[in-house]
Amino acid sequence: MQKKSDIGLIGLGVMGENLALNMVDKGFQVSLYNRNHPGRINPVDRFLEGRGSGKSFVGTHSLADFVNSIASPRRIMLMVKAGSPVDEVIAHLISLLAKGDVIIDGGNSDFRDTERRMETLESQGLLYTGTGVSGGEEGALKGPSIMPGGSAQAWPLVAPILQKIAAKNEDGSPCCEWIGRGGAGHFVKMVHNGIEYGDMQLIAESYALLRGHCKLGNAEISRIFEDWNAGELSSYLMEISAQILNYKDKDGAFLIDKILDVAGQKGTGKWTVMAALDEGDPLSLITQAVYARFMSAMPDTRRRAAELYAKNSVIESNSLSHEEIKSALYASKIVSYAQGFSLMLRASERYGWRLDIAAIARIWRNGCIIRSCFLDNIAQAYLKNASLEHLLFDDYFRSQINLALKGWRSTTALSISAGLPMPCTCAAMTYFDSLRTLHSSANMLQAQRDFFGAHTYERTDAPRGNFFHTDWAGLGGTTTSGTYNA
Repeated sequence: MQKKSDIGLIGLGVMGENLALNMVDKGFQVSLYNRNHPGRINPVDRFLEGRGSGKSFVGTHSLADFVNSIASPRRIMLMVKAGSPVDEVIAHLISLLAKGDVIIDGGNSDFRDTERRMETLESQGLLYTGTGVSGGEEGALKGPSIMPGGSAQAWPLVAPILQKIAAKNEDGSPCCEWIGRGGAGHFVKMVHNGIEYGDMQLIAESYALLRGHCKLGNAEISRIFEDWNAGELSSYLMEISAQILNYKDKDGAFLIDKILDVAGQKGTGKWTVMAALDEGDPLSLITQAVYARFMSAMPDTRRRAAELYAKNSVIESNSLSHEEIKSALYASKIVSYAQGFSLMLRASERYGWRLDIAAIARIWRNGCIIRSCFLDNIAQAYLKNASLEHLLFDDYFRSQINLALKGWRSTTALSISAGLPMPCTCAAMTYFDSLRTLHSSANMLQAQRDFFGAHTYERTDAPRGNFFHTDWAGLGGTTTSGTYNA
């Protein structure tokens, strides 16, 4: 009788294939299933004839055979497209599973869908984990960062596998820890992706400034990025950006110069912005990163605007040093992470997840796309003060911002006067200045709201919670917008 598999995996796309190989390389036997498409070779057969040949895989062609090939309690990982495809697979699986079996959704699902699915499956005696997986193709194969959440009873069942295939930190600890109940795991992965949007856009803006203002070539910018990657800006994205700038096409020309400036997206950045709106958290930098991709997707509109508004719409500016641009990138990157961690803290309080923020920083230290050296500093900040209100209030990050501030301001000012769009860098600067401004202009906003809508206001010479209304034009009365509900 054939040995039962340790885990089953459904979905042999890029991530699915590589996670399956990772699991087998770590000593697990893995059952495989993928929906077949008429007229094409079955993905399971193709994989077993290629990269999976001779390894500890069990290929199946029906869900019933797939489920029966896995040892109980069954652990089944879904690596399928988020949304309705996940619901469809779950609907087909439910009747084949037994109480105590676990479904692991490793895709980029909306955390609210994860909450719903967990409740539905738990009501039927099944367990469900919404598990964020980051690291791309290479990470999936060699060790990703993994963010599991959902049914707490499932964690002891899935931990031996997920922690073994995860990336490892320098101390040997796995980049995989239990995040929390419900949609916590997928929420944290969503925020990771939002920070990723910000990181990528900030690097792209620095590249544009070095190229457009400093007039440097690709090879020179690559060397600068390599230098930056050796210090406080060390990160996976900085590393690959340096490599991209040096890559040449078949004709010997730099490939980066032939790539159309239209950026795609799969929606997780937008979800992060929407979540921030729900939480009332000013996620301005990450929002601008999403908007920058929207703007990039309008090449014809941009071309027309470029024709209408020539270079006479910009002001000649002083030159910038590489160090000033580096300072702007570093400070803006800190703000990007600060915004992301702020959003997680707010959501944790709202949903009762009790997120371990320091642990999240540690599991992002290796394996994931946003891995960078200063995640260690973030972990230390929250270990030192678990109730830290904001990352920028930590002594280390306060000192780093102060050191970078002059170059950051110079870079932001020049980009505006020179007409070089740096939406995320400028958003970071504005967020920082808004955060540190004791007396903002919102008193005018509230006065306007009271003038046209009787929305009331609080006064500086009265205790908080006392609201007032003024008949500004002498045409109204004492009725305010909160007096009654129509």
